[in-house]
Amino acid sequence: MTVIRPLTEPDLPDVLRMVHALALYHGDPVAVTLAQLRRDTLGAHPWVRVLVAEGKGYAALCPLTQLQYGARGMDMHHLFVEEPARARGVGRALITASITLARELGCRYMTVGTHPDNLTAQGVYRALGFEEMGGAGPRFRVKW
Repeated sequence: MTVIRPLTEPDLPDVLRMVHALALYHGDPVAVTLAQLRRDTLGAHPWVRVLVAEGKGYAALCPLTQLQYGARGMDMHHLFVEEPARARGVGRALITASITLARELGCRYMTVGTHPDNLTAQGVYRALGFEEMGGAGPRFRVKW
């Protein structure tokens, strides 16, 4: 049985290592520091909610809203499972715990994205009740 729980201070180095591993897997530059991870995940009002499966993986959740509907949502920004723990139910346990947390926080929906070629993940999300979303059209951002 996999125990899923909220991130605590002692988890930070392990989760940081896994965040770096996920970024490298996707070919993304790795820039987050331990101090930034602490700033964004701990405290009275965390920017990101993180659930951990000790030494096995983590899920990082970011709030969303559809203000016009009065609907809170949650995006599963990251889902990572260590290689030895894959295909053993850890990812599914993290997803289920993420859904439970989102509901507890008053969310009415959850979103997640996958690589188009990751058919295994797509199958798991569908099996857990997720429906594929259509494209939303052009999006823009400004950086500073």
